Amino acid sequence: MTPSNPRATIVGIGLIGGSLALALRERGWRVSAVDPEPVRLARAQELGAIDAEGFDPEADVVFVATPVGQIPSAVAEALAATDAVVTDVGGVKATVVDAVDSARFVGGHPMAGSEQEGLEGASADLFDGAVWVLTPVEDTDPEAFTLVRSIVTSLGAEVVEVAPERHDQLVAVVSHVPHLTAAALMSLAAGRAEEQAGLLRLAAGGFRDMTRIASGHPGIWPDVCVANRHAIVGAVDDLVTALGGLRDRIDNEDRLGLFEILADARAARNSLPTRAVRPGDLAEVRVPITDRPGELATITTLSTEVEVNIYDIEIDHSAEGPKGVLVLIVDARLAERLVGGLMANGYRPSWNPLG
Repeated sequence: MTPSNPRATIVGIGLIGGSLALALRERGWRVSAVDPEPVRLARAQELGAIDAEGFDPEADVVFVATPVGQIPSAVAEALAATDAVVTDVGGVKATVVDAVDSARFVGGHPMAGSEQEGLEGASADLFDGAVWVLTPVEDTDPEAFTLVRSIVTSLGAEVVEVAPERHDQLVAVVSHVPHLTAAALMSLAAGRAEEQAGLLRLAAGGFRDMTRIASGHPGIWPDVCVANRHAIVGAVDDLVTALGGLRDRIDNEDRLGLFEILADARAARNSLPTRAVRPGDLAEVRVPITDRPGELATITTLSTEVEVNIYDIEIDHSAEGPKGVLVLIVDARLAERLVGGLMANGYRPSWNPLG
């Protein structure tokens, strides 16, 4: 649950950090910020994004919103400067989580962005409807995790929990390689335009939609690509293979084979999940657990593996020894799937519809 009189510090007050600051202040938080650029901090105060500069010793949470390569050192500084829970917003998780040894740290990654840049492009509603990945591990403090989760959901984001390594594999496919593909296609078109005047003037909606993300700030991508190079290289290889299959079908005039690939792609695109169900369509899944390292991370990542989103989470502690009940709120239509997955992993859950 969100604390009373909540306080936060944001490290790095650019687009994401600035949007976090605005969103938190809009919800009654006192927000301070740390940034190497004094001008940016002054501007953040002018815009009403922050209340003060520097680490807040009474902060409940610190969000680290620096470039990926700087996150481990920034997290270490935040842990040393405060007693707060610390989380980050980096697009690569395994290297960050491996570098941080603290139960107070919860790895995170909001899948949100904008063509706008820096603090001037920040928006309090940037995270509304976005997916926000959290990567709890065995040593993560359950209370720290539930705090970060409650804050993120209060910003309108949909939380998904996965292991750090799994996160990096997934975002290579759905985020990193798409950005690189858009950049490559844009470079191809720009090169052709030098030979064929007016080519880019013909760019229609499909081309503009596909290459839109190439307009994002290039500064973050070298760090991301280096930190997640193995997953990205593997995904690029798979993409090259898929394009090669399309090329061969076109070259061989294989209309049926080409149609099948395009039809499968269309069906997959149309089945992309949409967020949120009505409160009456939710169910409560109760999972008895023992207070031991890794329990929370195991259950929440299992829910992602069986494709069941958790809309809310609560821990009911037992007064009799190191036991409790983990309460998960999920789509009622998928509750039995989650219960089955939990039972297969040795848990004894129960569930009831809320509607």
